[in-house]
Amino acid sequence: MTPPPDSRPIQYPLRPALAVGAVVFKDNRVLLVKRGNPPARGVWAIPGGSVELGETLQKAAEREVLEETGIVIKAGEPVLSFESIHRDDNDRVRFHYYIVDLAATYISGEPSPGDDALDAGWISGEALGRLNVNPITLKLLRQTFNFR
Repeated sequence: MTPPPDSRPIQYPLRPALAVGAVVFKDNRVLLVKRGNPPARGVWAIPGGSVELGETLQKAAEREVLEETGIVIKAGEPVLSFESIHRDDNDRVRFHYYIVDLAATYISGEPSPGDDALDAGWISGEALGRLNVNPITLKLLRQTFNFR
């Protein structure tokens, strides 16, 4: 499935892009997606994406999680914010995101990859060590949520 043009990663931006993620648990498992687009293609991470103009962080997280995974959530308060800057071989900024991860409550649905995700699923703490998980995601889950 080809994502709509406005959901593709912005390469060589003029300014940082604001993005959100949602940390969602169900039955002692966390919802993760395997990213389908650069800069993190093939890496498992918290589901989320870009904030649209006029959209709150919470609404953006709810929309993005639904688009990426088919899961309905209720987004809550921020638990982590960080920058993600990727440069090319000529040291030009290829991607620059400011990301705010929110705590979220599972409402309904079963994970199914959509939008820009290659895969989506409920991941146990034990399985984290066997997957290529984004280091910031791993740190967030282990330090903030004591998820192991």
